[in-house]
Amino acid sequence: MKINELKVGASNVTLRATVSQKDDPREVVTKYGKRISVANVVLKDETGTIPMSLWEKDIDTVSVGDVVEITNGYVNEFRGSPQLSTGRFGKITVVEKSSGSSDEKSDSAEDASDEESGSDYGSEEE
Repeated sequence: MKINELKVGASNVTLRATVSQKDDPREVVTKYGKRISVANVVLKDETGTIPMSLWEKDIDTVSVGDVVEITNGYVNEFRGSPQLSTGRFGKITVVEKSSGSSDEKSDSAEDASDEESGSDYGSEEE
């Protein structure tokens, strides 16, 4: 399945895509009062992008640039937009690790130009 084929309500989704963005984990409290970690990622393939939330143990298994396979996923709506989820019965598997060793931005052309200009991390003067 390709990202542009995903529609809200789709279930039993199998998808292979690249992690193009990964946010820092944050802690949320469930409706049952349990504190758990969640991190948002953006998956992309040649047809588009879709956001996905990673929960608890899945957060540390993926990095920007990794190719992942989602099995038994589903598409729900979050804040008016489609979002992919593995839920309780789905699975995310890294099928190809990124050549980079961290969760940094995967756009190597931008990274290289930043290094050449001497602005590794941008200005923090504000």
